[in-house]
Amino acid sequence: MQFVAINWQVYELTHSAFALGMVGLLRFIPISLFSLIGGSVADAHNRKKILFVTQSTLTLLSFVLALITFQHSANVVIIFLITALSAGALAFDMPARQAFFPSLVNRTNLRNALALNSIMFQVATILGPTISGFAIARSGVGLIYSVNSASFLFVLLSLFLIKEKGDIKGLPTKISISSVLEGLSFVKTKTIIWSMMILDFFSTFFSSATALMPIFAKDILHVGPTGLGLLYAGPSAGAIVAGLFIAHRHKLRRQGMVLMVSVIFYAIGTVIFGLSKELFISLIALFIIGAGDSISMIIRQTVRQLETPDSIRGRMTSINMIFAFGGPQLGDFEAGALASLIGAPLSVVTGGVGTFIVIAIMLVAIPKLRNYDYHKGN
Repeated sequence: MQFVAINWQVYELTHSAFALGMVGLLRFIPISLFSLIGGSVADAHNRKKILFVTQSTLTLLSFVLALITFQHSANVVIIFLITALSAGALAFDMPARQAFFPSLVNRTNLRNALALNSIMFQVATILGPTISGFAIARSGVGLIYSVNSASFLFVLLSLFLIKEKGDIKGLPTKISISSVLEGLSFVKTKTIIWSMMILDFFSTFFSSATALMPIFAKDILHVGPTGLGLLYAGPSAGAIVAGLFIAHRHKLRRQGMVLMVSVIFYAIGTVIFGLSKELFISLIALFIIGAGDSISMIIRQTVRQLETPDSIRGRMTSINMIFAFGGPQLGDFEAGALASLIGAPLSVVTGGVGTFIVIAIMLVAIPKLRNYDYHKGN
């Protein structure tokens, strides 16, 4: 809900595609600066306690957004600053969260658990943007910031109720440059991990169009904030269907090739969305985008968790964050900057074409990726 509200508020204040792109850039910079440190912290300290701190910080930042909005003192600079601070908190939150997750389920059920977790996340990202669109139309963005701030109380309660203590299995590392380098060295030796990171970065860099959603809703499809909520929910609908499919697959063979095909569908959906002038066609395209992205994400998460020891999992996740967040956030900036020059539709279409080129290169250049099958021990 807050993601939609921030983008809408920035566009309402500026009417600028470039300003929307800046939101993505400001989400990326703190993550690129602090995620490696966040990974070391996650491998050195109790992960559950880290999550308590980061979630409390995000609660406070949402509250500040609500306060300045209701006081009519919100401006783009303050919104940009809070966006950057929130991203900084996520740089410590995500490594701890991803490293903590495998402690909650056994290895055999990890892929299914990740798929179910993805479904729950996607349900939230369907309901959130949809409700957000109606809420913006009726009450404005201040209500959304307030609801988001209050919702973190349930997150903190959930953390309290989890019985797993959050301690690291094995010897905790020390927070140092050498521990960061150890994480980088580990990823470098795992071709399947770093190649998936590269694929994720470039595909989302070229095909990321989320920053331009307000432009499509307001100026191209003419559906307003309510339609904006539907547009943001479209990919999540596809992700839920795909996630249910993956969750019910006892064994998924040839994960590498399935990953590549899912990214191809992601690119196809992006091109269709960029060309569409009708809401129904746009929603179908976004459904395809979400399905492809969900399958890709579940496979990538499962492979990373299975191929990484617990003692280094936080640092591996922090390195992956640079690619996973850098692709879509820098992609949002690129899409916004390009849209200001050639228009939003053409910006999205060229991004989809760029993703096709990336897939073709990786299919040829990294055979280990396309041939990967965990069940065969590759």
